Amino acid sequence: MSDRESNTGDASEVRCDTQESDPEEEIKCTRATGDSQREIPSLQELEEVLYSAPRSCRHGDEVWPHLYLGDMFMSHDKFGLWQLGITHVLNAAHGKLCCKGSDDFYGTTVKYFGVPANDLPTFDLSPFFYPAAEFIHLALTSGGKVFVHCAVGVSRSAALVLAYLMLHHRLTLLSSIRCVQEKRWIFPNRGFLRQLIALDRQLRDKGLNEPK
Repeated sequence: MSDRESNTGDASEVRCDTQESDPEEEIKCTRATGDSQREIPSLQELEEVLYSAPRSCRHGDEVWPHLYLGDMFMSHDKFGLWQLGITHVLNAAHGKLCCKGSDDFYGTTVKYFGVPANDLPTFDLSPFFYPAAEFIHLALTSGGKVFVHCAVGVSRSAALVLAYLMLHHRLTLLSSIRCVQEKRWIFPNRGFLRQLIALDRQLRDKGLNEPK
């Protein structure tokens, strides 16, 4: 499924509505969404969970402390990103005409990481799960703020954020989806969901996706 049109306001609305998160919120989110069940949901079950969420999102939403998920409009608003204190940008649609992110575009004040993904079920996003998650992890642990985006901010970029939560916070895929849904509507395409299910299974088999 392709990135969908989002119900967006102007950039100032995003900045006003986004608030700093208390460190306790991270713990609360992890505990509230942690799944004790070892059963991995099917593709259909995950899509039902995704469909059930309110379909509203802004140009950028803070889905985890200091981690923002959004669209290309916000990615082009360098002043808006500066106001949010963004230090790192991860572009999941790198190289696309609509998403003009690059090191040259953001200058020396923002670290940039580009993932040249297509929002197609046939595109293999999984090779980027680990490097993208590491980029986010290093940024956040160094005190930075990260903005992850693609064109609309519901499929490619959302999949990378989910992978980060699974890899670095030991959340299951279902837990990660529910956590992000508290802040933003997302819907990774079926191919990405299948790849995330495979990652979920790998982490489960290694005992690495139990809630902390």
